[in-house]
Amino acid sequence: MGSEARAAGGATERWPALPLAEWQDTYQTLHLWTQIVGKVRMCRTPWLNHSWGATLYVAPRGLTTGLVPHAAGAFQIDLDLVDHALVITPSAGEVRAFALEPRSVADFYGELMELLAAMGYPVDIVAVPNEVEEAIPFAEDTRHASYDADAAYRFGRILAAVHPILLRFRSRFLGKASPVHFFWGAFDLAASRFSGRTAPPHPGGMPHLPDAIAREAYSHEVSSAGFWPGIPGGPVAEPSFYSYIYPAPEGFDAAVIAPDAASWSGDLGEWLLPYDAVRTAADPEAALLAFLQSTYEAAADLAGWDRAALERPEGRPDER
Repeated sequence: MGSEARAAGGATERWPALPLAEWQDTYQTLHLWTQIVGKVRMCRTPWLNHSWGATLYVAPRGLTTGLVPHAAGAFQIDLDLVDHALVITPSAGEVRAFALEPRSVADFYGELMELLAAMGYPVDIVAVPNEVEEAIPFAEDTRHASYDADAAYRFGRILAAVHPILLRFRSRFLGKASPVHFFWGAFDLAASRFSGRTAPPHPGGMPHLPDAIAREAYSHEVSSAGFWPGIPGGPVAEPSFYSYIYPAPEGFDAAVIAPDAASWSGDLGEWLLPYDAVRTAADPEAALLAFLQSTYEAAADLAGWDRAALERPEGRPDER
């Protein structure tokens, strides 16, 4: 399936095109599949601050839970977007898999739960999606059932291209910082930096997400950046990179940000940079790093972060 998808769309380049309108039905289905897989990890992993124990990670062929502990041992779930399979790798025993193809969320959920139980890894998740406007229980969702293999493959390629750049950017920070990880709630790849100071309580109000989760996620001053493939029916109509700070200092919306294609979104309270501006740049990595660095510097300077204490040289151990 992987070779067929690559041939169909020619998406072998590192920075393939992925207009939201071309795959939004697949996007919505895949988003819900990642929520199911992410909730499996979350229900078996000790809670970590800022929901860090719930996320997925970029893998060479798509997304992965990493090691999931279980009383029966341990396992890992991969969403392979090259050969289009969900793969469960146990700590002992046979690797099991099933195809990623046009199938409903209800069907995907049922097969995954049955397969985990048959392998000796029964789990009990809260089987309702988060951070979506209409939270149809997974077992009842027959509406979302699309899977364009070529689009899914291109999405995986983009994640694999963006991840090392976010990792390089994250390496420049000495203070508390998140891993580079994939939030299945908002369907975005993100990396966050913290000043070390507490923040005002977050107002919450995110769809189908307890306010306590949002308040804990934003308990401390944070500068966060990442990649969205767009938001179907929402304020981000194209794949974009984003950067924001919470709480936002006065003047952040008027900062000088590179490259010139970046713009301020008043609806989101974030800086956005179209993915197409990066992928078509002469040096995509330099363009994205310029956006990440300039938005962070504007945020940190305006908020009065102790940058001398929080930052470090890139590429070598800090020698302080």
